[in-house]
Amino acid sequence: MQDPKVILLVSGKRKSGKDFICEKLKTKLGENICSIIRISGPLKGLYASLHKLDLLELMSDSPYKEKHRLNMIKWSEGERDKDNGYFCRAACAEATVTPVWIVSDIRRKSDIEWFKETYRGITKTVRISADLDTRKNRGWKFTKDVDDAPSECDLDDFNAWDIMLDNNNTQQLETAIITVLEFLHIYTNNV
Repeated sequence: MQDPKVILLVSGKRKSGKDFICEKLKTKLGENICSIIRISGPLKGLYASLHKLDLLELMSDSPYKEKHRLNMIKWSEGERDKDNGYFCRAACAEATVTPVWIVSDIRRKSDIEWFKETYRGITKTVRISADLDTRKNRGWKFTKDVDDAPSECDLDDFNAWDIMLDNNNTQQLETAIITVLEFLHIYTNNV
């Protein structure tokens, strides 16, 4: 299997708009150039299978997912304790090989470390931020043991981002898309 030319590791708090931005980037780049990888894909697939849950609902942005989020986080932490690269490896194994991979749900320093060690020299980190009011307007509300868990907070003190983007309004969204596309242009040699 051939490696991509660049891998964007995208992180952000819940309701920061990271999935929305990742989808916009994929649309702009095209499916032959860009694939979105979700570490949560194999995680949710295995969790759904083990607990006889609806995978499509777990993959959505629904109350069903929120109902199971805490138990899924606890279970996945146990799996990561055994092998911190397990879900990253599984997500990459399922990925379509394209010149650009966007990993849309980086949540831990160990995720970044795994990608940087496994795909040396081609990983770039992106942090998407939105202020609290914007996130609340998008439906976020604080959930104990979720929003204060490592899955949401482990990267709060990570400061080595290659790109930091604000996503509070339409203008910032458009600027974020342009910034990432210009950044990718440098690393993909006009692919």
